[in-house]
Amino acid sequence: MKKRRRSFAERAARDLAQAMEYALDAEVMGSRHGFLQGLDPRIKLASILALIVSGVLSHSLLVLAGLFSLALALAAASRVATDKMIRHVWLSVLLFSGLIALPATIMVPGAPLWQLPLFGGIVTQQGLRSAVFLIARSEISATLALLLIVTTPWPHVLKAMRALGVPVVLVAVLGMTHRFIFLFVQTAEQLFEARRSRIVATMSGAQQRQMAIAAAGTLLDRAIQLSSEVHLSMVSRGYRGEVHLLHEFRTRLRDWITLLIAISLPLCILWFQK
Repeated sequence: MKKRRRSFAERAARDLAQAMEYALDAEVMGSRHGFLQGLDPRIKLASILALIVSGVLSHSLLVLAGLFSLALALAAASRVATDKMIRHVWLSVLLFSGLIALPATIMVPGAPLWQLPLFGGIVTQQGLRSAVFLIARSEISATLALLLIVTTPWPHVLKAMRALGVPVVLVAVLGMTHRFIFLFVQTAEQLFEARRSRIVATMSGAQQRQMAIAAAGTLLDRAIQLSSEVHLSMVSRGYRGEVHLLHEFRTRLRDWITLLIAISLPLCILWFQK
């Protein structure tokens, strides 16, 4: 029996439901008991940034491998599932950065390694090394950023950014963007679910494209109306961009030790690479 091909509405509703499920999983992971979950969000943010800078500054693949191993150890200590990082970060980053780094393997001059049979280009040792560095740094940065997001509630991240001196305008934009993304994902899911429940026959390709365009227009119209209403309601309630939480941050000895270790890494890398 031939399997029925899913329509555009069914695929869209399924993908949006998976996005909402992943967001809920991130909230659950942020409330677990783990190493990163127990750190002060300000210390955590500064430490993650220091580790990312360490990866950018490093000129050694051995150091990059050590940083990646450290990120895996932090994920294990924070009870973050490795399969989620593989599906949602590592594969997508590898594909994106790999496409960007691929031309460097033949465009960067250096010692030739082998010749491509179809295109006639020559892969050089220096070009391959540059591509590997780009992919490794991208993977490390994405992994560390994911650990920060899934182990810290988003309002705590915003408050930590303000504590570290990030401009209030940028914090306000990030906060509203985060809220609107999930709001529109939920709205789009409801829209496609309602449309799917009213579809009886299989839609043609033209009809599916027409439905996608209509859905995009509906979401855009709702976004414009809702953004204006939300902005006016927040301003009328005294919102000026500052993040106020009932939870107060507390810095302990473990936080300071973690920050000291994280900051010492880029300094050591700079010192030994002189």
